[in-house]
Amino acid sequence: MLFGNFVWEVLRRVVSPLICAFLPARHGCTGKFLPPYLITDMANTILVGAQWGDEGKGKIIDFLTEKADIVVRSQGGNNAGHTVIVGDTKYILHLIPSGILRAGKKCVIANGVVLDPIAVAKEIDGLREKKVKVTKANLLISDCAHLVLPYHRAIDEQRELKKGKNKIGTTKRGIGPAYGDKAARVGLRMSDLMQPELFSQKLKERVKENNAVLEAFGAKGVKFKEIEAEYLEAAEKLRPFVGNTVVYLHEALKAGKEILFEGAQGTFLDLDHGTYPYVTSSNTTAGGACTGSGVPPHRMDRVLGVMKAYTTRVGEGPFPTENDEFGDMLHGMGREFGSTTGRARRCGWFDAVATRYAGMVNGIDDIAVTNLDGLDSLATIKICTHYKRGNKKLEVPPSDMLQLTDCKPVYIEMPGWQTPTHEAKTFGELPPNAQAYLHKLAELTQAKLTIASVGPNREQTIVL
Repeated sequence: MLFGNFVWEVLRRVVSPLICAFLPARHGCTGKFLPPYLITDMANTILVGAQWGDEGKGKIIDFLTEKADIVVRSQGGNNAGHTVIVGDTKYILHLIPSGILRAGKKCVIANGVVLDPIAVAKEIDGLREKKVKVTKANLLISDCAHLVLPYHRAIDEQRELKKGKNKIGTTKRGIGPAYGDKAARVGLRMSDLMQPELFSQKLKERVKENNAVLEAFGAKGVKFKEIEAEYLEAAEKLRPFVGNTVVYLHEALKAGKEILFEGAQGTFLDLDHGTYPYVTSSNTTAGGACTGSGVPPHRMDRVLGVMKAYTTRVGEGPFPTENDEFGDMLHGMGREFGSTTGRARRCGWFDAVATRYAGMVNGIDDIAVTNLDGLDSLATIKICTHYKRGNKKLEVPPSDMLQLTDCKPVYIEMPGWQTPTHEAKTFGELPPNAQAYLHKLAELTQAKLTIASVGPNREQTIVL
């Protein structure tokens, strides 16, 4: 085994760079790992959102899953929604990875996720009603995943109400308070839920403490007996799926399985690197896939950043390229409504300042650009290339939110194509101006364009 690992590392660190130094890029050699025609079982891919979430990751994940063996969700909770359309059927997934829609794939909800057991059980039932198989053969849930409980949701709502006009704009699903309990080392985990007596004992203590918090807000407390009964019922439904996901993933790595790490939300909702405090409560960037799954960084081969051909965000917070007229146009087309909340998303022009920074933070190798067809009717399209704050030109977004609010976008304009793109099957079938626009996005974000999406269906995906 040791000799095998030594040979592997020599191939990865020495042979691969030498081969790639002599092979042109068109052969698929990135310099990071061997070309796919030499070794095909190396590509463990982290997929991240390069904007504020809602970039169309669900569709891209579903598309990539065709060639993956395992799909891992490593952070977030049911505050995120991935929409996937297969044929005439629309699926909205909140916790279960999109790979569940393809036969023969293993889906993993890993340790970094905060999980509402009742929501997961309902999601499983909903999938089964649509004839999707969900069994212990294709779904594994980490016994270390922390639980979202009713008092988390109640506290989430009260905090938002108290902030008034300064609210963050959370989904009120209890995600922040659940991660707060995790960091404070008082959270309950799936392993607790699998032990009814222990769960009830810990739950009683947590209900008492959190009811005191709710009373301080002037709100009603939650009822221990109701929560206990509902959660223990959900526990029995989920019991067959629960296990040690870290061990499973490492065994899969040894077996040469290809793993896709499914990101939720986007880079600028990251707890550390996003537009704080208008962020989510987990690490949505590439590093979060490692801590949230137990798979170390040196076993990751590629980071794919997903971004829209324009920019959107849900919730409060600064948004330099926001444009109401552009947003009204998209909403009038029936586009850009949240899959989890149904809220209309805020819309704006493509922000290359933000996406360049996302590339830096995530180490993005390749980009997938989605929703290109949303721009089909425009005669002129704007791209923000940098910000101005006073007389200062900024190439990266400031970390201070007050400073970011003061930033003014500086645009270039590109000619639109005013031709439908939704039927294009290859890059060459796109209008020349659409091709030029995509090339410009790749140039400004300093990453390689590999996928362009021109609609919500699987077949509306162009691979370069």
